[in-house]
Amino acid sequence: MASATSFYDFSPKDKKGSPYPLSATKGKVVLVVNTASKCGFTPQFGGLETLYKQLKSKHPDFEIIGFPCNQFGGQDPGSDGEIQTFCQVNYGVTFPILGKTDVNGDKAEPVYEWMKAQKSGILGLKRIKWNFEKFLIGRDGQVKQRWASTTNPETLKDAIEAELAQGKK
Repeated sequence: MASATSFYDFSPKDKKGSPYPLSATKGKVVLVVNTASKCGFTPQFGGLETLYKQLKSKHPDFEIIGFPCNQFGGQDPGSDGEIQTFCQVNYGVTFPILGKTDVNGDKAEPVYEWMKAQKSGILGLKRIKWNFEKFLIGRDGQVKQRWASTTNPETLKDAIEAELAQGKK
């Protein structure tokens, strides 16, 4: 992580345990969310999917990437396959949901360690407080904004569109 300079320097694991090179999103605006299937915020999957469809249709250079995490109250206990099925059946999720990962602690996914270092949360805290925290990554691979779990996806549209307008080629 010490040598990482952008979001694109990481390759977390996908739902099958294979590397998912974030360099594939180079030049795009990306919303990163740590998700859970059995959380009070789980209905945000619906809002995220709506946001994804609205923006993706006008901006093919927009992505959402979900990182399932079981670190908060054990609220994503299923296997990667079960999580994928849950997201698709219950919320029609079409954006990528990667493999289950840790976002805090000794085994935290390196991209999460990097994003937390780039943009701290409330009161300067680096750690992820709960499921469904969101990071907005600009086209340059840098963290532009961070939102708490309580921020509904629908309220992010203007901020994302403003970022999409930056550096448009």
